[in-house]
Amino acid sequence: MKRYILKTAAVLAIMGSASCSGWLGEESPMLNKVEDYFTGSEAALQTVTAAYVPMMWEYNNTYYSEFFIGDVVSDDALKGGQNTSDMADAYDLENFKAIANNGLILEYYRAQYQGIARANLAIEQISAMEVGIDETFTQEYKDRLIAEAEFLRAFYYFRLVRMFGGVPEVTEPVYSSDDWIKPRATVDEIYTLITDDLESAQSKLPKKSAYAIGDLGRATSGAAQAMLLKAYLYWGNYKENNGLQGDADTYYEAAATWGRTFLSEQAGEYSLCPNYADNFTLDGENGPESVFEIQYMKEETTDYGEGNGFQRGTFATILMRSRSSAFVNVGWGFNRPTQNLYDEYEEGDPRRDETILAPEDDEISNPEQENYLGCKYVTLKRTMFDYTSRAYPEAIDNDMRSPINNIVIRLADVYLMYAEACLDCDDMNTAKEYLEKVRARARGSEDILPEFPDYQVPDYTNGYALHQLTDSEDDLWMAIRHERRVELAMESHRWFDLCRWGIAKDVMDAYKANESEQVRAQMGDFITGKHELFPIPDEEIRLGHLEQNPGY
Repeated sequence: MKRYILKTAAVLAIMGSASCSGWLGEESPMLNKVEDYFTGSEAALQTVTAAYVPMMWEYNNTYYSEFFIGDVVSDDALKGGQNTSDMADAYDLENFKAIANNGLILEYYRAQYQGIARANLAIEQISAMEVGIDETFTQEYKDRLIAEAEFLRAFYYFRLVRMFGGVPEVTEPVYSSDDWIKPRATVDEIYTLITDDLESAQSKLPKKSAYAIGDLGRATSGAAQAMLLKAYLYWGNYKENNGLQGDADTYYEAAATWGRTFLSEQAGEYSLCPNYADNFTLDGENGPESVFEIQYMKEETTDYGEGNGFQRGTFATILMRSRSSAFVNVGWGFNRPTQNLYDEYEEGDPRRDETILAPEDDEISNPEQENYLGCKYVTLKRTMFDYTSRAYPEAIDNDMRSPINNIVIRLADVYLMYAEACLDCDDMNTAKEYLEKVRARARGSEDILPEFPDYQVPDYTNGYALHQLTDSEDDLWMAIRHERRVELAMESHRWFDLCRWGIAKDVMDAYKANESEQVRAQMGDFITGKHELFPIPDEEIRLGHLEQNPGY
């Protein structure tokens, strides 16, 4: 049987500035025989480049931006939009009413496996290519391309395992539909694949500074090491939540080790932006704090409704922008920060006003149009909000796309994950050191945000009453979890943090009890043993080889 591959669709192109990447070229989709295609370094590069593309996708029959899961399902955000029926699939997720035919979940699941299939093809075919096939294809270049594909495969599997648990493990190219017919692997098997891929990748990938400006956004050794810290931390959480503390401790030690490796080997590669808001602007893309981010570019035309494969700009901006601006109606008002999140910030914390737009701000001309179940707040991150003028400076030229990147990992996140891993390993001093690094940046030169433990945080176990911290392990846990919430708010981390910490049930019950009657009337109850995971899409279950997650 002759084997075929799909050449990459039109994707990200060069924008001509340091904040944008030009390494994703434009190619028309076409079919090629494998044996006729891999004849040089350009083909190898294009195949790896194609494996980056599915992480950009946010629309196919429905919108499935990751914030609908990481933010909206949690206590950080309400769905938003025009009303409760606007984006019904997201409404069901938000309120623990989703079933296996949820379209948002289906498209998200499929996109990850598209990325995996492309990475598998790249690994197989580039591994078989002979060094010296042309001047560019050196051993170092070959190793780097394979490492990029390994990183990407791990990235997509990590997205899947934290949402669905064990999933089918596919590590070879798909040349027929039968290649997809596999049972679910265990969670341990998927994490083993992820960490093996990342450990291999980090040893061969260049540092961020080694890439030319036009290649910023490609996988780096720093990104792979940060992902290893994250994967081992999640794996340890999984073991602890299942009563296997000995195994958990092993993975927490591995997480801490990779955190130390990152801090040592990447010294000088990354730094916290002095101005927190710079992380979320066009000029700040791929900046000093960015470890890995999904690249987007400005769209000149719209392909609304055409689906995956043709998306170069992001839908996130139009989805999340204010529905009512003093300049122009520029958004659809999804992903609305909750009062609960707003109240989590300490007095004077500048990150609150750099994350959340309140109705008293001048650029909201019609606050009533913003109202969603009594929610009055709008998110600012990834909306191209001008933090200097405190306004939306202009409408998007093409109202369906924007060029703002999506930061997946930044240095503050790494610091807080490392602090957490150290605390898991009973190293309170190092945990406090890296917690303080994040707070110190937010504090700046102002007399705010004292060092641990000289401040109070809301206690969800006590009706959100303020709890005065003490220099204890339990309170350091509270402080780190509080800091992750306010530092990384509206960046799609919160739901996954709650689940891996094993506190999703308690937090969501407390959140529901403390919310308005309007919100409580919509919310279902979190069911332990069910809602930590999402349903395997019904279309996959009906193929007959997968078991559904409990409760669905």
